[in-house]
Amino acid sequence: MGKSQKKKAMRRHNPVRVPDSHLPKGLASASSTSTKNEAILPIIQKMESPDASDRKWACVAVSNLIQNDPSTRRFTARKKPRLTDSEDEVMVEAMGALRNLCIDGGYDICAEMYNKNILTPLKTFIPKISDVLSQYLESSKAAPESTQRLMYEFADNVITTLWCLSETSNKALNAINSINLIPFLMSFLASRDKLSIRPSQCLYVLTDDNDPAIASLKSDAGYISCLLSIVQPSEQPANGEAKDVNDYRQITLKVLSSATSISDACIGILRNISPLPPPSPASSIDIDKEIVLPLLQPVISSISLPEAASRAQQSVNSLASEPQIEKLSLKHTPKSDHKSTYEVELEQLEGNLRTVQLALEILTGACATLPDPSAGADEDAGGEEEEMEDDDEDMDGMNENSKSNESTASVTLLPSLVPSLLALIHPTALSFPPLAAPSPHPPTTSALSAIHISAMECLNNIFLSLATSSSPSVSADIEAGHKVWNEVWGCLGVVGTELGMGQERRMEMWEIGVGVLWGVAVVWKGTLSATEEQIQVLIRFCDGASDEATKVKCIGVLECLAQYPDSIPSNQIIANYLISLLPTSSPSPAGTESLIQATSALVDIYSDETLPYDVNFRQGGMLQALAVKGIDRKKPGGKDLRRRGEEVRDNLIAFIQYRRNLGL
Repeated sequence: MGKSQKKKAMRRHNPVRVPDSHLPKGLASASSTSTKNEAILPIIQKMESPDASDRKWACVAVSNLIQNDPSTRRFTARKKPRLTDSEDEVMVEAMGALRNLCIDGGYDICAEMYNKNILTPLKTFIPKISDVLSQYLESSKAAPESTQRLMYEFADNVITTLWCLSETSNKALNAINSINLIPFLMSFLASRDKLSIRPSQCLYVLTDDNDPAIASLKSDAGYISCLLSIVQPSEQPANGEAKDVNDYRQITLKVLSSATSISDACIGILRNISPLPPPSPASSIDIDKEIVLPLLQPVISSISLPEAASRAQQSVNSLASEPQIEKLSLKHTPKSDHKSTYEVELEQLEGNLRTVQLALEILTGACATLPDPSAGADEDAGGEEEEMEDDDEDMDGMNENSKSNESTASVTLLPSLVPSLLALIHPTALSFPPLAAPSPHPPTTSALSAIHISAMECLNNIFLSLATSSSPSVSADIEAGHKVWNEVWGCLGVVGTELGMGQERRMEMWEIGVGVLWGVAVVWKGTLSATEEQIQVLIRFCDGASDEATKVKCIGVLECLAQYPDSIPSNQIIANYLISLLPTSSPSPAGTESLIQATSALVDIYSDETLPYDVNFRQGGMLQALAVKGIDRKKPGGKDLRRRGEEVRDNLIAFIQYRRNLGL
């Protein structure tokens, strides 16, 4: 079972809104004829008007139309963005339209924008914004309020667009690295008391497994001091340990009041660039133990998802019952900042949810106390698949006492997170809407499902770490093990098994959830029993899984459940299934990793002939069944996989001989 990791290149393509894939019918709807297509053509034509007010209006109108309308986004993306204009307000609105296009359009449209060389004009904006910023900081009263507003809007639009593009591909990220954005972005944080722009989330993304950005941040001690001053205010103890957990309530409320989530994003930045370089005193700080865990735990404990979903539904219902504002037309200039009370409430609610999601994402890394499974990978590993996820860690590692120092977060701190995380995995009525009844508010649905998945990833890492550390105090709390086991199963039951097209988030929950079950089953091995229905669900999910990593997880859970001493019928069902996966004269239905895991599981289950369920091995003729099975040591796979296959094959041969010698 591999630890969950942040996806290095394309973690999330939609920083603040909902991507096309989460809209009703997903991207397929983009190919259909939009009801707004007839309106978009004359608006596009208005962008070439000699009248600046017409050009501004056209940019605002496009910005409004592209929200949550894939077809209009596709149509607009084919047009050349208007990023050169003699009027500042037109430029700001054009940049805002491009920002919304990148935010809502996702990877495909961001890639199209990058291919249209959108970075060239964006590069020229950075020094211009810096000049205006410097002038404003020297004399804020000299700049009219309208000028300040335009500067903030334009800077925010540029930064957010660069953020979106940086997550499009490694090619785009490398191009953005060449701009050297770190000094520009840090200048906003350094003057945060005077400026309303908070580019911390863009910085967080840029420093995620991105060496050039990390090196740039670490090269300036002032940058690190600035970040530390944000997450460790002077009124807080320097070591990050408050006298009372309630001391952090003020920080939590401050963080949750802003959609930009400056505090937890800065915590994430510090974690991305850790260890902090000496000789600064900050180099001695244990980022995970002294900052990440104590500061972010209150954040994830501060929100009730059922209450949030209920508030969102009430706002949606109220919004639907309001008199409709006259629809957009060429005769009625739209107001870009016109939002009803309910729309503002929905945006604030989504901002709070995204803050919790970001905190969970950072905690996921802090909870991964094991070495990266991809470290030292052979030639068969690599490419985008390796970047996206590392789930090929086998369970042998769980049976060893790893002393990894990759993360200094103590395993003893991890169980304290479990109650808060369990509260966040349970779906609400808006979390996973069926295809037949699309979400009434996709942004809220997107945020809620992201929180459930991120919380499940945290649990996955926690129980993988606990399983590897073999903590007696944790495994001795059998009641706690049963509680976690039942809650995860209850959650997956609510998620349901509608796992087809358009329900990818449900599948993610199942794939990660099975990993959590595996970790829990290892920690409390021999004390957890499962119902026959749960066993059959695991078997069906294993058979239906398309990737080896998920199959291995399912087999791992079944292996642990089979070792509950008194579950003789369950043991028999599981053993028969595992044997069915092994090859005979015909090819095995299992892949190489699944085959190795199943073989290893059978050896472990029946290595002690004194256990009650060993009767199944003797009476079921399993020795004879295993004797005619085998593992082809020439099976395809990486060096490590082949090496493990040979080891398991040797163990199987020795096991068969051992059982024969017993004469039972």
